[in-house]
Amino acid sequence: MLRVENLTVVCGGASIVDHVSFSVEEGRWLMIVGPNGAGKSTIINAVTQGAAYSGRVLFEGTDVSQFKPSQLAKKIGTLTQNHMVGYAYTVEDVIRLGRYAYTQGLFSAAADDETCIDQALELTGLKEIRGQSILTLSGGELQRTFLAQVIAQDPKLLLLDELANHLDLLYQKQMFELVQTWLEAPGRAVVSVVHDLSLAKRFGTDAVLLKKGQTLSFGPVEQVLSVERLNPAYDMNVREWMLNLLSLWK
Repeated sequence: MLRVENLTVVCGGASIVDHVSFSVEEGRWLMIVGPNGAGKSTIINAVTQGAAYSGRVLFEGTDVSQFKPSQLAKKIGTLTQNHMVGYAYTVEDVIRLGRYAYTQGLFSAAADDETCIDQALELTGLKEIRGQSILTLSGGELQRTFLAQVIAQDPKLLLLDELANHLDLLYQKQMFELVQTWLEAPGRAVVSVVHDLSLAKRFGTDAVLLKKGQTLSFGPVEQVLSVERLNPAYDMNVREWMLNLLSLWK
């Protein structure tokens, strides 16, 4: 579904992303992992045409640079880490913005707008607060609202940059399970930037491991997130650290 070939992003003369290649197929959830400064979020930015790059990004065989923004929005939905919230829109208003790519004119609406919005509200559990101002929401509710907005776009591919950023354990669980449910429908795939390796192992099917902008490993998640590959990436014994933390709960 998505193929990234020799992606390179240069900033200030330095390669932030250096000849990175990976792909994700229908029904798969690819985790992009690695230490800080590995170029994870930059890859998402490049794929969505938000950063200049060399190499190729193909969606279903077509270079994404050939798509108009409205066309790309119908194929790829992106959820970023941070959301600017300085307006008193309702939850439903924010979700409705996800249908913008389908509008035919200033006052027109696509025939299935209401269906897509209702489905997004239902999936994310926001129906009961659809009329509530987003200024009154908790962090988890706000993140679910913006996820619902992306889902309402009805894309085939979700790009998620730190889906559970700044969320407590309950909301982390809810968000990842919501995406897992969304992925169960045919013709869909997910790519996530993830810091938490436990979440990557729990929900991912595939992974690409980065360090300083370069690919250390790409493949099935259980192979990529192995001790042999993780330790050099993080310059520490990752398994030992994880087990030490887990032992505190015995």
